[in-house]
Amino acid sequence: MFESMAFDSVSEFLQMGKYTFHVWSVYALFAVFLTVNLYLPLARRRQFIREQQRRALRDSQANQSPDGDDGRSDANGGSE
Repeated sequence: MFESMAFDSVSEFLQMGKYTFHVWSVYALFAVFLTVNLYLPLARRRQFIREQQRRALRDSQANQSPDGDDGRSDANGGSE
């Protein structure tokens, strides 16, 4: 298996001949692309869950207030 490798040493592999910059820049861009595509959906999911928890808490608090009064006041600052 190792006899058919195109490079004689690890150093030669890391240098990639005269194409070092091009090869490793593509690997770096791929790593960034992969990281972003794994992170963003997780971040959006966490944000969605937080919003739903806040909404559920707000709704449960509104349902607990007596006579349908949700704690809001009218424009004059007093309650109706």
